Amino acid sequence: MTLDNVLWLAGDGATALAVALLFTRGVFRTFPIFTYYLVWSLLGDAELYTAAHRYPASYRTVYLIVLIIDSLFQFGVLLELSWSVLRPLRAALPRWTLVALAALIVLIGAAVWPLATSPGVNDLSTASRLIFHTQETFAILRILFFLVLAGCSQLLSIGWRDRELQIVTGLGFYSLVSLAVWMRHTGQTLGGTQFHLLDQMVTVSYLCSLAYWIFAFSQKEAERQNFTPQMQDLLLAMAGTARSTRVALANSASAKSAGPGQGQD
Repeated sequence: MTLDNVLWLAGDGATALAVALLFTRGVFRTFPIFTYYLVWSLLGDAELYTAAHRYPASYRTVYLIVLIIDSLFQFGVLLELSWSVLRPLRAALPRWTLVALAALIVLIGAAVWPLATSPGVNDLSTASRLIFHTQETFAILRILFFLVLAGCSQLLSIGWRDRELQIVTGLGFYSLVSLAVWMRHTGQTLGGTQFHLLDQMVTVSYLCSLAYWIFAFSQKEAERQNFTPQMQDLLLAMAGTARSTRVALANSASAKSAGPGQGQD
């Protein structure tokens, strides 16, 4: 059995154990998208394994389809984590907050997309370019999310025993290694021994993230604390400003549609 197969089986085994802990510990109730994302990763691995051994000519197409579904799940996980972080203040936030968070993630991803490139990418096929940009864009998004959450942990009143920070730490570590390997790949010969060794390091880093999640999910979760007064005031002020702006724009549009002289006695 090759090292690649060993890593593959180890990853699937660790993922299955992490999923089992998410269900037995009740974490899936708070993070259903993250739970089903791990379940999907098992199904996606099975699809890729089957394509690689039975339909090698279609492997790239299957990989692209799996990657698109995986990316949708990743978007959902980031949105779910964002919404969970706001849990202590959600009752006071406007109903459109979740939509605003989704739009913000999309906008940041759109800004990152052209930056996720390297020399030689434009020489690849359309499918390969799409795979490359998608993988690295989401790697950068996961890193940014980790940095923001870890950097603002004091204001958000979350610590390493909170599930939000545990999940994003695992994602952040794996993403940092993935991004470092991507930068190191620049200028390397595709398919070389060192090239493949670095790819194996990415797999090992994901195994480390899974091991961390298994350890973290086996521990009791800390009781969620309220935001600091400063953060509560800031978030409520931002929500109030956004609502005032929306109302003003709506009133302005109504006035224009009414036309001059209309609405007067």
